[in-house]
Amino acid sequence: MGSAKRLIHVVAGVIRDVRGRVLLARRTEGRDLAGLWEFPGGKCEPGETPEQALARELHEELGIESRIGAPLIRVPQQYPDKTLVLDVREVEAWHGPARGREGQALAWVPVEKLALYDMPPADRPVVAALLDPPFYAVTPPLQDEAAWLATLDAALAAGLRRVQLRAPGTEPATWRRVAGQAVARCVAAGAQVLVNGDIDLARELGIGVHLRAAQLATLPARPDGMAVAASCHGADDLRHAERLGCDFAVVGHVAATPSHPDRAPLGWDGFARLREHASLPIYAIGGLAREDLVLAREHGAQGIAAIRGFFDAPVVR
Repeated sequence: MGSAKRLIHVVAGVIRDVRGRVLLARRTEGRDLAGLWEFPGGKCEPGETPEQALARELHEELGIESRIGAPLIRVPQQYPDKTLVLDVREVEAWHGPARGREGQALAWVPVEKLALYDMPPADRPVVAALLDPPFYAVTPPLQDEAAWLATLDAALAAGLRRVQLRAPGTEPATWRRVAGQAVARCVAAGAQVLVNGDIDLARELGIGVHLRAAQLATLPARPDGMAVAASCHGADDLRHAERLGCDFAVVGHVAATPSHPDRAPLGWDGFARLREHASLPIYAIGGLAREDLVLAREHGAQGIAAIRGFFDAPVVR
C-alpha cells in the first residue's frame, strides 16, 4: 500500500496596483514548475490562519505590508507527489515597493492579459474567476417562442453575461430561427453565447459551441475559430475536454435535481475530487442557484451553471 500524499495548503493573493493591473511572480530555478507565473504567496504554516500566512508571505517575498480581504476561490489540485489546496484571497490594501526579495521576476499584468501567462494548473481557475462571468445560464425547453425570448431578455437585463442556447426536441428549422434571434439579443447585451452540441450551427451563427459529454471522445481536435465548452460527468470526460483545449467545462450534477432522478448527485466532495485532476475552469451544475456561488468557489468551481436557477428567477449580479 502506497503512502498518502502530502497535503499542502498554499495561500496566494490578488494584488492590484492603481491602474488595476495584477501582480504575478515567476517561479525560480530549482523549484517545482520553475519558470511558470503564479499569484504571489506561499505555504500556510501550522497555527497560522490563511490571512496571517498570506500577510507574512507577501512581506517575506515582496517586502510589502498588506491587508488581506475576501476569499476569491479555493482550488484543490493533485500533483504526482502531493495534494495542494490553493487558497486565493483578494488583497484589500498594501504599501511598500513590491520587489522580488527571493530573486523572482515580477510582472504587473492587465487583467485581460493574465491568460497569456503560462501558469501552474491550480492557477488557471483563478484567472477564470477574475475574468469570466460567475454564472452560466442554460436556456429552458422551448414551448412558446415569444415567452422563451422574453425570459431570455429578462435574464440578460438582470446582468447575465454567459449563455448556453439549448432547447432539446425543437424542430431544427424553428430552432435555427429562434437561436438566431437569441444570439442577436445576447450580443446586444454584451453576453457570450454558445449553442449546445451543434458545431455547424455555431459556425453559421458566429458563436461558441458547448459540447455534449458524448461528443468529447469522438472529436479528434477542438472546433476551430470559436469558443468551446463541454459538459463533463466524470474524470474521463474532463481528460477529453482538456485534450481538446476546451475553454471551460461544466461538471455535475452536484445536488439532487428533477432532470436526473436516476443518477446519484456528486455532492460537493465528489465535485472537488474531480476538480483536483483538471486545470480547466469549471462551473458546477445540478440543483444549484446563484446563492451557491460562495460554496462553489470554496470547492474550486469558478461559478454556477443552471437552468431553473436563472430563468425561473433571473436576478444576477
